[in-house]
Amino acid sequence: MAEIVLFHHAQGLTAGVTAFADELRKAGHVVHSPDLFDGRIFDEIEQGMMFVNELGFGEVIKRGEQAVQNLPSDLVYAGFSLGVVSAQKLAQTRPGARGALLFYSCVPISEFGQAWPKALPVQIHGMDADPIFVGEGDIDAARALIAQAERGELFLYPGDQHYFADSSLPSYDAEATALLLQRVLEFLAAL
Repeated sequence: MAEIVLFHHAQGLTAGVTAFADELRKAGHVVHSPDLFDGRIFDEIEQGMMFVNELGFGEVIKRGEQAVQNLPSDLVYAGFSLGVVSAQKLAQTRPGARGALLFYSCVPISEFGQAWPKALPVQIHGMDADPIFVGEGDIDAARALIAQAERGELFLYPGDQHYFADSSLPSYDAEATALLLQRVLEFLAAL
């Protein structure tokens, strides 16, 4: 059993993010899914990103840090897209992390001022034709991170959707999500 913090994407803590957290709970894991947007949910990524730009990325990261302040240090940090920023930063810089699960996004390692902890396991998942994950260079950051980790895996799924594991959105891909969830559960079981 692992204790996980799962950070939502730019559309907020949607029903699909909550459903994904519930799948992890059904497998016996403790999952915290903090709402960094104070209940706001957006219909489109662009609307969510406008809200993020108003808040500021620094504020979003600060909210992520505050969400784990009273939690133990031996967490698995997970994030969907925008949530990867908080998850990756905390996994990379907060002592005691057990693992990292990064969905649809990856930040250059240098962004957080220190190397990836070599022994920290990480899985990164994205679609092979996602215009954001592939088109904006996150896949390159993912490959660089995997190269530094002793136990790192990058999984690419066929398709061009960004939020493909959020069952509440039109971008949902049930087949890809089932495989992603299987891989995540195997990752967690090996910790």
